[in-house]
Amino acid sequence: MEQLTFRDVSYRQGGKEILKGVSAQFSAGDFVSIVGPSGSGKSTFLRLCCHLISPTEGKIFFHGKDMLQEDPIGLRKKISYCFQEPVLWGNTVEDNVAFPYRVRDRKIDREKIVSLLARFNLDESYLSHEVKGLSGGEKQRISLIRTLLFEPEILLLDEVTSALDAENTELIEKEILRLNRKGVTVLWVTHNTAQSRKYASRLLPLENGRIQSSEEIK
Repeated sequence: MEQLTFRDVSYRQGGKEILKGVSAQFSAGDFVSIVGPSGSGKSTFLRLCCHLISPTEGKIFFHGKDMLQEDPIGLRKKISYCFQEPVLWGNTVEDNVAFPYRVRDRKIDREKIVSLLARFNLDESYLSHEVKGLSGGEKQRISLIRTLLFEPEILLLDEVTSALDAENTELIEKEILRLNRKGVTVLWVTHNTAQSRKYASRLLPLENGRIQSSEEIK
């Protein structure tokens, strides 16, 4: 059974059809790069993947069940979305990395947090940093760390290295590859041609709201 299935999905907003009759299937452990020009519907596609928005037409299935029938909070613990423009809340980095534990009513694992910070080239002192003083690249990394403290079944990434230098981009890429090799499904929107082909097994091109012929890479 496929893990995530789009069946003839369309999405309209303000009279504009952003996605048109999209059908796609993703299996557990897939690594798919979603590519295409700006405005082609890539971010809309990711939002549909985790039910941040609902399709105007068509159906989306998660493990064979209609996604619209799933509890949205429970669903987003299994399908996590990292935005291109990271949304941080509270006052400090610690407020953000503590959040995944609080919503699950779990004890905060500081050791795991510090370890993940280190893998993303950030030290423990960042926990006390105010979010309003972080750079764009730091915000992107904190947002991703917050998402990965509890590994999802499906990880949705929307241009998550756009504000990073080459060194930190490589750190992120290697961490995502590590997770994928553990079985996490990765759907990654990127405008970087080299990045789109670096680790993915399939390219999914979107243009004018429609999927073009997908391309197997490996």
